[in-house]
Amino acid sequence: MITGFDRQRITVADGVALNVVVGGSGRPIVLLHGFPQTHLMWRHVAADLAADHTVICPDLRGYGDSDKPADPDGTTYSKRTMAADIVALARALGHERFALAGHDRGALVAIRAGLDHPGAVTHLASFDVLPTLDMWNVMRGTSAAVGFHLFLMAQPPGLPEQMISASADAFFGHFLDVWTRDPGAIPAEIRAAYLRASREAIPSIVADYRASAGIDVEHDQADRDAGNTLRMPVTVLQQDWGTTLGFDAASLWRAWAPDLKHHTVTTGHFMAEEAPAEVINALRNLLT
Repeated sequence: MITGFDRQRITVADGVALNVVVGGSGRPIVLLHGFPQTHLMWRHVAADLAADHTVICPDLRGYGDSDKPADPDGTTYSKRTMAADIVALARALGHERFALAGHDRGALVAIRAGLDHPGAVTHLASFDVLPTLDMWNVMRGTSAAVGFHLFLMAQPPGLPEQMISASADAFFGHFLDVWTRDPGAIPAEIRAAYLRASREAIPSIVADYRASAGIDVEHDQADRDAGNTLRMPVTVLQQDWGTTLGFDAASLWRAWAPDLKHHTVTTGHFMAEEAPAEVINALRNLLT
């Protein structure tokens, strides 16, 4: 739990309920976690924002203590489906319009929510990710080895789940280790919670990533072809991946977000835990 927040379980679709913690009062903002984490990654940021906002932190479908439905046709974990969950969640809590921020996988859900539900999302923040279509376009050559897990979990059902299950803590723990510049930012009890949650969600986590190599690309391409963009103010914080992968991240983002503030940061990937003050400042500037 995040101190001072109330825990709820809210149905957002047929057979799917999300675990969510809610705190504070004021204009609503929804915070979406990344991989391999849960809503706990927002514990510092959420506590600060709750001073003057209603802060809503769910576990995404397939993660944490939220429901993990089967994926018979490859659409259950599309970002379109997961974004619809978040809009339904906000409405169930009484909010037709809300600000939305996401990290990593949660940022992909936030982007899709902004594209599909522009009337609901007032402001959007993305932390350390590229839109799906651009991500696949820049991941090439030997530098793409940094994203080996993207290619592993894109494979057909069976082998990825079996390989990850054989050494789940080592697999998920690898990312918590190599993506963190400040190991103390994820204390032992939080790390243990992330590993437990991930062990219990291997099929749904893989399905989420598999969707990003399939139906999510189709949805992004359709928006690109139609000229659809994010209509709300957008703030992006990102590590300097361009030096490694050879691209201009701000330029890629600007094609999706005309009203963009893009900042390169020097933290590790888990910036809400490693540099919460920087994330809080970016969100408060966006909301202002």
